[in-house]
Amino acid sequence: MPKSSTSVVPIGNKVCKPFLLEVMVFSPESGYKFKVVVERTCTPEADAIWKLVFDLYRVAGGKEVQIVHVSFTAGATVEQKAIEKMADAGITEAQSDVLIEEVHPAAKAIEGVKKPTAKQKKRLHDAMEKAVTAVEV
Repeated sequence: MPKSSTSVVPIGNKVCKPFLLEVMVFSPESGYKFKVVVERTCTPEADAIWKLVFDLYRVAGGKEVQIVHVSFTAGATVEQKAIEKMADAGITEAQSDVLIEEVHPAAKAIEGVKKPTAKQKKRLHDAMEKAVTAVEV
């Protein structure tokens, strides 16, 4: 007969350490390059805030000039877990496909636009959300 047991775990202050982790660099077409970064920031209560950052660069003469910065902050638990998993396991093929085929064109469409329209912002948001939650089929 198995013996009963007791587990005691000390409770201390929560700890959250911010970090940035580059998880993907890709050149989707000549003259462009993008970088994808997983970012964890922390609330004053030490709760993690997960973000997926997409930076688009124009490449000319061996120089990279950043032209668009997109920061997607996870809201739903499934989004938070998916971004956290990217920090551990990297970008999946399905997520990579969405970044290349949907996020890149949406970001490129606002190159040089001083004030993106609500429609352009929504397209980028929806593409980033899809990239975060994309699953293999």
